[in-house]
Amino acid sequence: MSDSNDDFQADRTRTSSGDAALWRRFRGVSGEDAKVSTLQKLNLTGHGPDAFSLHLENLLPPDDRRGEALMAGIWRIGQQRIALEPGQAPWASEMPSRHFADRIHRFAWASDLMAQGESGRARAVALTDDWVAKFGKFHGFAWRLEPTASRCWNWLRCGPALLEAGTVEERTARVDALARQLRYIHETVGAAHDPKSRWLGAVVLVANALCLRAGSGLGDALDRLESECTAQILPDGGHVTRSPSHILSSLIQLQTLAGALERAGRPVPDWLDKWIPRMGAMLGFFQTGDGALNTFHDGDESRPEVVAAVLARLPAPPRKFMFAPKSGFQKVEKGGLRLVLDCGEAPPRPFGDHARAGALSFELSDGPARIVTSCGYSAEVNVDWQAAVRRTSAHSTLILGGRDSASFIVNDETRLRALIGPEGIAAKRLEEGAEIWLDAQHAGYKAAYGLLHRRRIFISGEGDRLTGEDSLVRPVAQAFNEEKKFIPYEIRFHLHPTVTAMMGKDAIRLFCDSGTVWRFRTSHEGARLEKTVYLARGIVEQPEQIVLAGFADPNGDGSQPPNAIRWAFVREP
Repeated sequence: MSDSNDDFQADRTRTSSGDAALWRRFRGVSGEDAKVSTLQKLNLTGHGPDAFSLHLENLLPPDDRRGEALMAGIWRIGQQRIALEPGQAPWASEMPSRHFADRIHRFAWASDLMAQGESGRARAVALTDDWVAKFGKFHGFAWRLEPTASRCWNWLRCGPALLEAGTVEERTARVDALARQLRYIHETVGAAHDPKSRWLGAVVLVANALCLRAGSGLGDALDRLESECTAQILPDGGHVTRSPSHILSSLIQLQTLAGALERAGRPVPDWLDKWIPRMGAMLGFFQTGDGALNTFHDGDESRPEVVAAVLARLPAPPRKFMFAPKSGFQKVEKGGLRLVLDCGEAPPRPFGDHARAGALSFELSDGPARIVTSCGYSAEVNVDWQAAVRRTSAHSTLILGGRDSASFIVNDETRLRALIGPEGIAAKRLEEGAEIWLDAQHAGYKAAYGLLHRRRIFISGEGDRLTGEDSLVRPVAQAFNEEKKFIPYEIRFHLHPTVTAMMGKDAIRLFCDSGTVWRFRTSHEGARLEKTVYLARGIVEQPEQIVLAGFADPNGDGSQPPNAIRWAFVREP
């Protein structure tokens, strides 16, 4: 990533006012405290059921590393960390940031703590009861719609070990707080602008009807969820945000609800049977050789065991394909070599509020070894880091004139910067024998500079060589640029943290942790290594990136230097 993001002072110590300013800037409307009137508070009162009609299955394998850390009193969110005394709750004192508090209030950690044996379950129950005592009636920050829906889902998937533990009084207080939050979600989800809040709200309302209400209201809840599936799942099974990890989380939730419907003796709707296999096929499309996921858009690597568990629950092995036209991705696999190219435009509003300007970027891996990636993303790292990696410079692609390849426009409804474009993005594929060509381009720089970015990629039949060419082309119909002022460009190849790069005389050698070695070659002078960042494993890591810099002729046709830059990745024998 380039130094143009100096305004993002990520994960440094800040004042409370500075933290609040960052939160408002990068969370918009969804970050504002929830507000309810006195009458609405009265509507939230009431008791939960005397007994559950059903409990959800927890399909997520536990994260033992997090569970063990929590048992030791270590609470870590991204780069921020607090150490607690035995029995102390993380909200007992001021937390490091609003982002930290937001993640804690979602209770995604609860099932990992409960997986740590009897003492872990007791600790999770005690923390839940402490939360209920402090925040269970209402709290503006903790009761924002998305974290509230997330918290209810995480409680429900912990099942009776959490929800029915302890004395009658403890259980009653716990279930009453859950029912109160579910009533709040039911009242507010219809007015939500944030797609994630709408999706999570629809999911937990189906779970509410099955688990707490013995089927009452199930039809309306399923209708709401079907509408969200239609709005947020593309015909090829991809998520409208174009994020692989969003497919994973959404598919887990649909599989959980489908299983709950079956166990309740209720029919599984046809639309669930339609979407689950499609989403499973798209999840398989993005699964890398190490079992985890590609990190396009606001997606992290995700844990391989979670991906495997979800794929194993599909009714049949996922369908394999190499081109996802609706999601906008091309994939090539030869031997152990695997490349996925982003050749789609930004999703429509409001789904582009977290999209990234990574047109024609790619991720490259060799078996289980990741080689080329982007700066990645994680919901765990602080909000300014999440925003910084939306820029084109955070992706393995060409950047012209220091500009992003697509435009960021403020979405007035959410107050977030939505991504628009780029125009004219397209890709075609040519397969001849055992060889594959990808030819893609976009017009994101045409308005400013009159040039198209074209990227051509060729992969040999053995999968031991990837050859590429980036070119900047002035269309024939474009008027001649009289200024003739050359335009600076950079081509970046962000390397995964598991890759060690070594500069040589005629190549850059890339040592993968799997033991394989690749060489990066280019005819372009001045290739260099720079530090970059990588977020997709939940912390901010600092691997290296290969940078090719130069100056483009504004009237060039892209057939030769400086407007044609050729490069290759070659596996050593």
